[in-house]
Order: sequence, then C-alpha cells, then structure tokens
Amino acid sequence: MATIVQFENVGLRYGSGTETLSDISFSLQSGAFYFLTGASGAGKTSLLRLMYLAQRPSRGIIRLFGEDAVVLPRDRLPGFRRRIGVVFQDFRLVPHLSAWDNIALPLHVAGMPVAEINEAVREMLAWVGLADRAEARPATLSGGEQQRVAIARAVIARPELLVADEPTGNVDPEMADRLIHLFGSLGKLGTTVVVATHDLHLLTRLPQAQMMRLDRGRLHDPTGLLRFPTAAA
Repeated sequence: MATIVQFENVGLRYGSGTETLSDISFSLQSGAFYFLTGASGAGKTSLLRLMYLAQRPSRGIIRLFGEDAVVLPRDRLPGFRRRIGVVFQDFRLVPHLSAWDNIALPLHVAGMPVAEINEAVREMLAWVGLADRAEARPATLSGGEQQRVAIARAVIARPELLVADEPTGNVDPEMADRLIHLFGSLGKLGTTVVVATHDLHLLTRLPQAQMMRLDRGRLHDPTGLLRFPTAAA
C-alpha cells in the first residue's frame, strides 16, 4: 500500500512555551483506518491540524501524498486540501446554507455536474438519517444533526485522507456505530481514515483498525500494530 501520510521527528510549539507535540514519527497507509486516542490535552487536535495543513510544525518533516507539505507553496495548498476531508469538533457549517447545500459544497467546488451532485447528496442524507432535514439550516438543527451534516460534507467527495476530531461526540451510540462503519467503508474505496476519540467503546467496532495513542504530546504504540521509527533508525 502507498504511504499517504508520513511524519518524521515532528515537533509543535505554540509561542515560546513547551512543545505540545514532541518527536512524532509514523506512517499511514492508503485505505487503512486509525484511531487516535489520548486524554484531554494530549495533543490529538494539534496532531490532526498538522495532518490537514491548518498548522505548520515547529520542526521535523511532514509528507502528504508523497510530497513535503512543510515547504509546500501557498498557491498549492487549496489543491492539497481538496484531497483531505475534515470533520471538526465545532462542525463549521456555513450558517446561511441548508443541510443539502452544506453537504453539496465540496462537489460544487470540484466541478461535478449538478445531476450527479443531487444523486450523491440525496444518498448521503439518507445514510446519515437526515433525508427529512435537507432544507434545514444549521441554526435549526440539533447538535447531533449538525454533526451528521458535517460528517456527510467531509466524506461525500471520497477524499484520499479523512481526519475526524471526536466525530461521534454529539450522536447516540447507534448512530455512532453507523458513522464509524461509514468511515470504515471509505477505506475499501482507498481513503485513509484517522478518527480522534476518547470513546474506548468505538475501538471495538472496527477490529481491523489500528490505534495510535498520544500521551502528553508523545506517541505510544500499545497494540504493536504501528511501528514508529526511533531516532537511531
């Protein structure tokens, strides 16, 4: 399998304080599913921000899709970001757009024909259980409904890399299982999926998933499924 994401001795520091992330090294493979776990404040959101190019590291090398993302020119960033789907903790829906139009947005940006967009959005709304809320705007949706719209928007374009920050935090356990299996099905289409969660129950839902655990800004490998290079390597 191709390597989609590679970190080499990455560190992240905000301002002049201590490092939020230290000596992070790992590789993520095409079509694989990874859970990113760790206590609150361990650095999960910061690590995801580095993956979807919202933050540059203080040191180290990050390669995405085979290219050095740290030195990527600004004019190439939009094209790279279109290859990445992101589910944010705070949803970040466009407030004046309906659920339908929020979900359709990545496909419009990609230039997909309207007929194909309509079919894809209709299918996605049904999958996340919001077929009857297509015309609702975010302010009229519950937190769980907004989360499902945000997830549908992130996955509809079948990104090469999907990163999700606590994507099941606002939905009931049944919907959480459904969404995790939706993420898992993307892997069969070649998408690399990284889900940050503190919900240990979810870790049992996809036996094929691998686990990355952050502890105070450093990665640990409790399962042995991921091999993180050492400085000597």
